[in-house]
Amino acid sequence: MITNMHRVHIATFFTPDSPPAREESSESTANTLRELYAYPAETPRPWLRVNFVSSIDGAVSVDGVSGALGTPADALVFETLRELADIVLVGAGTVRAENYGGARVGAEGRRRRVASGMPEVPPIAVVSARAHLDPQARLFTDTEVAPIVVTCADADPARIRALADAGARIVTAGDGQISSEKLIAALDDLGLRRVLCEGGPSLFGQLIADDAVDEVCLTTAPVLAGGTAGRVATAPNARITAMTPAHILTDTDGTVLTRWVRLPRP
Repeated sequence: MITNMHRVHIATFFTPDSPPAREESSESTANTLRELYAYPAETPRPWLRVNFVSSIDGAVSVDGVSGALGTPADALVFETLRELADIVLVGAGTVRAENYGGARVGAEGRRRRVASGMPEVPPIAVVSARAHLDPQARLFTDTEVAPIVVTCADADPARIRALADAGARIVTAGDGQISSEKLIAALDDLGLRRVLCEGGPSLFGQLIADDAVDEVCLTTAPVLAGGTAGRVATAPNARITAMTPAHILTDTDGTVLTRWVRLPRP
C-alpha cells in the first residue's frame, strides 16, 4: 500500500492575464527564473547541468531538429540557462543537425554576467573525438566567442589544424575516446565550472553512463509528435541515477518545466 504520495503544487509564471501587467510580470518572471536555476555556490567539481525539450510522447526532435518542440516558456528558460553558464557543452552530431552558431546573450544579461565576474558571452564547447567538424560551419563563422573543440590526441592533425585556423580553441581530453571524467577535468582546468550541456542524446547517454550528471532541466512541450525520433539520452547500457525534483513549473499553454537534481553522491 502506498502511504507517502502527495500532490505537487504547480507554479504558473509565464502568461500574464492583462496587458498592463505584462512588462512587470516579464521582469519578475526573468528574475524568478534566475533564482530558480542558479548554480550551487560551491561544488567540489564542475556542476554538469543538462537541458532538453521533448514532446509528451517522448520525442526529442521533429524531422531531426528540436525547434518544432519549442515554446515561449522553453525559450525563456533556454536563454536563462545560457546566461548563467560558464560554458555550453554540445556533441558534434547536434552541432551538425541543429546548425549551431555561437551563443547569444541580450544586453541586460551581458551586464549581469560582467557584474558577476563572467565574460559577456559563454563559449560553445563541442565534443568530437575525431574532430569531425566543418570549419565553415556557423559554429565558427557566426559567433562572438571562439568555440572550444574537445577532441582526442589521435584525431586527424589536418582536421585539428583546419579547426584551429577557423578560430577554434583545441582541447585534448584522452586518446581514442573522450571519457566524461577527462572531459570534465579539461573544463575544470579552463576554469569552466558551471557547465550547461545541450545534448545530443549520445553525449547525454555517455554522461549518464559515466555517472557525471548533476542536474537535468527538462521541458515537456504540450504536443504529441509520433514519428521515429529517439529519446533524450541513448547509451549501450542502462544506469540508474536517483534524482529529486527541485521545481516543477507550468505555463498556461501547457508547457511543463522541470528541474531535477541528483541525490548526494555516497
